[in-house]
Amino acid sequence: MGAVSASHFGQQGKVDVRRPATYLAVRNRSIPWMFYAQRLQGKRVFVVKTIVKASMLLMVAFLFSACDHTAELSNDRTVGANPTLPEPTTSWIPTLNIAPAVGWKDGGQPMPAADLGVAPFSAGLDHPRWIYVLPNGDVLVAESAAPPQPENNTGIKGWVADMVLKKAGSAVPSANRITLLRDADGDGQAEVRTTFISSLNSPIGMALVGSDFYVANTDSVMRYPYHEGDTQITAKGEKIADLPAGPINHHWTKNLIASPDGKTLYVTIGSNSNVAENGIDKETNRAAILSIDLSGSDHQPKLFASGLRNPNGLAWQKDTGALWTVVNERDELGSDLVPDYLTHVQAGGFYGWPYSYWGQHVDDRVAPQRPDLVTKAIVPDYALGNHVAALGLTFSTGSLLPERYHDGAFIGEHGSWNREPRSGYKVVFVPFSSGQPSGPPIDILGGFVNSDGEAKGRPVGVAMAKDGALLVADDVGNVVWRVAPKTAQ
Repeated sequence: MGAVSASHFGQQGKVDVRRPATYLAVRNRSIPWMFYAQRLQGKRVFVVKTIVKASMLLMVAFLFSACDHTAELSNDRTVGANPTLPEPTTSWIPTLNIAPAVGWKDGGQPMPAADLGVAPFSAGLDHPRWIYVLPNGDVLVAESAAPPQPENNTGIKGWVADMVLKKAGSAVPSANRITLLRDADGDGQAEVRTTFISSLNSPIGMALVGSDFYVANTDSVMRYPYHEGDTQITAKGEKIADLPAGPINHHWTKNLIASPDGKTLYVTIGSNSNVAENGIDKETNRAAILSIDLSGSDHQPKLFASGLRNPNGLAWQKDTGALWTVVNERDELGSDLVPDYLTHVQAGGFYGWPYSYWGQHVDDRVAPQRPDLVTKAIVPDYALGNHVAALGLTFSTGSLLPERYHDGAFIGEHGSWNREPRSGYKVVFVPFSSGQPSGPPIDILGGFVNSDGEAKGRPVGVAMAKDGALLVADDVGNVVWRVAPKTAQ
C-alpha cells in the first residue's frame, strides 16, 4: 500500500506502465479551454477559470466517490502463509475509498481487545509517526511528515494526490523533531516532555548504539552523542551517510535498526513509484534495505535486500536472530490484490518488485520485464491483508501482557485509501512459534474509524515500553497510546 500512487495520473513519455487511453482522452479535453482562456480578458477569463476549476473539483469528487472494485475475498483468505491471489482487476479509475481524518472527540479512544486496556501515554503531539524506547525507559517520538517533493505526482496527478493526502490527514507540515517522553512516577502517563532533537529533515528511524544515537532523516543518517538520562541533545550531529531522496522521493520514510552487535545499521528505503512508472533508473537503491558498516570509516550504504516495494518496520526475532520487516505492496490491481506482508529478510534476497509479487506472480504493467529476476523472487513469509498499509513492527517482550501475546509480532496498520471495503486502521498481533508465524492475526486495537467512515486516528509506529506495555503512535489523533492488561491501566 503506502503513499498515494499515481500510475493512472502519470506524465506522458515517462511511464513504463500501461495507462488506459480513456484517461488521456479525458485529460486532453482541457486543452481547448486553456487555448480559449488565453484569448479572453477580464471577467470572462475569471468565468472560464471558474468553470474549469469547478469541473476539476467535480472530477475529484467523482474519483473520491469511486469504488471501482469491491473485494470479493473474505479477510481470512487474504492473510497467512498462503493467501488467495485472484486475477488482477484494473480500470482507468482506481478505487478511492478514503477515511477523512477528523481526530478524537470528547476524550474518545481506540477499542482494545477484550483482555487489554488502552489509555493515552501522551497527547497533543504533532503528527507522531515513530517510537523508540531508550534503555532507561524514556520514550522518543519522531514527529514527522513528508518533506517537499517537487517532482512527485506532478500536474493533474499531483493535484489529485494532494487532495487525497489532505483528506487522509497526511498533508501537514513536518515538525522535524524528536520529542522525549518520560513517565517518572510509573503511572502509565508521561509527565515530562522535552524537545530531544530539533531541525531534522522528516525523521523516522532511531537507534542507540553505545553512546551514539542515530537518526534516519529522509535523506541521510545522522549521529549524535548521547548520555543516559539526557532530555535534550544540542550537539549539531554528524552526517555519516546519504540516503536516496531527490525531487521525487515518493516513499519518503526511512527507518533504521542496529544489529545486535552494534556493528551495522540496516535502513529501509521505499520505492520512487507504484510500479516503476517513473522509470527504473529512478529506483537505484530503492525498494530495498541497505546496510551501513559502523565498524570502520566507510559508511557508504550497501544493498542488503531488494524488491521490497515499501519496507518500514524492522525488528529482530528473539529465537532465530533473523531480521524481519513489514512491506507495503503495489496498488491498482483491485481490492483483492496485493497483500502487504511480514517477512524475514534474507541477505542478498530479491522479493519481486516491480516485476512480480508474492513470488512469481508477474505484474504485466511493467515493461520491459525481467524474467531472470522473477525466477529468483522470494515468497514472503506471511500476508497481512490487501492494502492494510503495514508500517509499525515490534516483537513482544516482557511478561506484562497476557500470555497469548508473549511470543509474536505487533504490527501497526495505517489503513487503506484504495480498497472497498477499507482495510487496516488497526493494530494486530501475529503469534509466533519456533521463530515463525503460527496463526491468524489477532486484533489488538481498533475503532480508529467511526460509523460515518471518518478516521479518528491512524496507527503507525509501535514499540514495547520498558515495563512491557505496548506503545502505539497515532498520527491523526496526535497521541501515543499505551496498551496494557485491562487491570493494569
